[in-house]
Amino acid sequence: MEQWLVWVIVGFVLVIAEVVTGTFYLLVIGLGAFAGAVLAWLGANELVQAAIGGAVAIAGAVFVHHWHGRNRADGKDSNLLDRGQPVVLEGWTNESARIARVKYRGALWDAKLVRPEDNPPPGSTLYIEGQDGNTLMVGSAPPAR
Repeated sequence: MEQWLVWVIVGFVLVIAEVVTGTFYLLVIGLGAFAGAVLAWLGANELVQAAIGGAVAIAGAVFVHHWHGRNRADGKDSNLLDRGQPVVLEGWTNESARIARVKYRGALWDAKLVRPEDNPPPGSTLYIEGQDGNTLMVGSAPPAR
């Protein structure tokens, strides 16, 4: 099998695997493999193919790492679709720990009240301020946008 074809196959496998992960790291490593394929097709030796393909992959991974760092959402605003949405307090699971059951989108959810001064009775409307795993963080007033 031609050496450039091996590089192309590896590149396509990495790019297809990237579709599953969605992180862009495998995409830039796949681009490095494509760079190696071009060099193999042009007749460069294996050392040059590996060096340039590796350099393209490393440069791309560094770029993606910095891009992820700039565009990472912090924990508070990571669930912007649900933030500010009203929920109904169905009852307390553990009132002293401020954990309740709320109804949201037709299902019951665990919720934790974020402010200690909030003490709403069952049936009250609360508002989602965030989420910690599967637990909604709620308060008695809508969060500031």
